[in-house]
Amino acid sequence: MKSDRVLEIFKEITRVPRESGHEEQIIAYLQAFAASHSLQCRTDRVGNVLIIKEAAAGKEDVPVIVLQSHSDMVCEKNSGVDHDFSKDPIRYVIEDDWMIAKDTTLGADCGIGMAAALAALEDPAETGRIECLFTVAEETGLDGANALEPDFISGKVLINLDSEDEGELFVGCAGGIDTTAVFEYKTQKLPPETHLLKIKIYNGLGGHSGDDINKGRCNAVQQLARFLYNESEYGFGLCSIDGGNKRNAIAREAEAVISVPDPGQTAGRFRNFGNDLRSEFSVSDPDIRVDVSHVVGGPDVSIETPVAYALVSSMLAAPHGVLAMSMDIPGLVETSSNLASVKMQAPGMIRVGTSQRSSVISECRYAAAKVEACFRLAGASVSHESEYPGWKPNMDSALLEVCRQSYRKLFSTDPTVRAIHAGLECGLFLDKYPDLDMISFGPTLRGVHAPGERLDLKSLDKFVRLLDDVIMTYGCSSR
Repeated sequence: MKSDRVLEIFKEITRVPRESGHEEQIIAYLQAFAASHSLQCRTDRVGNVLIIKEAAAGKEDVPVIVLQSHSDMVCEKNSGVDHDFSKDPIRYVIEDDWMIAKDTTLGADCGIGMAAALAALEDPAETGRIECLFTVAEETGLDGANALEPDFISGKVLINLDSEDEGELFVGCAGGIDTTAVFEYKTQKLPPETHLLKIKIYNGLGGHSGDDINKGRCNAVQQLARFLYNESEYGFGLCSIDGGNKRNAIAREAEAVISVPDPGQTAGRFRNFGNDLRSEFSVSDPDIRVDVSHVVGGPDVSIETPVAYALVSSMLAAPHGVLAMSMDIPGLVETSSNLASVKMQAPGMIRVGTSQRSSVISECRYAAAKVEACFRLAGASVSHESEYPGWKPNMDSALLEVCRQSYRKLFSTDPTVRAIHAGLECGLFLDKYPDLDMISFGPTLRGVHAPGERLDLKSLDKFVRLLDDVIMTYGCSSR
């Protein structure tokens, strides 16, 4: 298996639409790949795909290896960018050994894992049975893994290909819960002497709400709430508000249309606030910007003031960021919360999306309860969805030892073994298949879940060499 071939397959995948919940075209691509290589292919009722390379002659007793990745991607783009994820291929460039999508997400999470699995399936090396599992809707709640039937895979050795740091072997991950707050409101007429302004925070770096939550990045939704909370001293009407997008992404942009009595004074305060943001986030978000403009011919009503102020206050007060560090694994975030989005989804309704993560499920539920209490005190209705378990590390794993030895042999150094504060599907797999021996590794990715996502091509070569060696070591001899 060669990294050039893996990259070639990944480039094909970037041309196939595969937003979470709309995986029909990538499922068809996987089925066509299996057919073209005369491989057995199964698709379950939710769209999970299993492609099987049967054991070579004499290798029937070798342990079955499952290579697992998810087929969906986070679809994010910069505002003003003309890109339709339902039909347009991902536009990327190759610069300084990085593959970069500058205006959208790249989908290397987890497209590069898919490509590696497909390359392994077509590789002529004689091995034991290889089962490649491609799950759907991982990014929106691990739905495919949650719906996986107990007999869909037969292997008891699983390599998850959804990690983002070459040289690191992951043996554990966080679990999570999504928490949603809904505010209902009536409108009120704007006074005749009012002026409308559109205020916007943009160019935040954003990033993964698990892997990047400890990097101190600007959350545009919470910072917009911060400005509006302070602005309540002068009085304003909230006509509209919109910010953030996906639950598992840190909000990069947020905007609101507000009515104010003195637009010049308000605009000045917002520009000064922008200076504060640039100073506070000069390291984490060096390109953070604000913009203020007059709105002509805008709405003549605003959200009733008590609800608007309750919304703003609760979004400012809501827990966001790292809540606790692990006492067992130095440097590992144990518990966090992400204030992900605020959307006016229907007349009279505003929805605030958040997500909580923790490697300790009781702490995850505690964090979700804190968020719930905050929004309930503000008068919102609150619900919890998509709870999924974490993955407890097994330091006695036989697969871990094989991977360590392979890495040491190939690169003359030891890999780092750690857990990750992101949600991998491994916890759900372990619930359904308690005897699974699992590990996760991948090439280096940066900026996942945000425009500018990039793949380190040098790390791709090392990742492919490691995967190939582990398959050959584990898959060519009985253990």
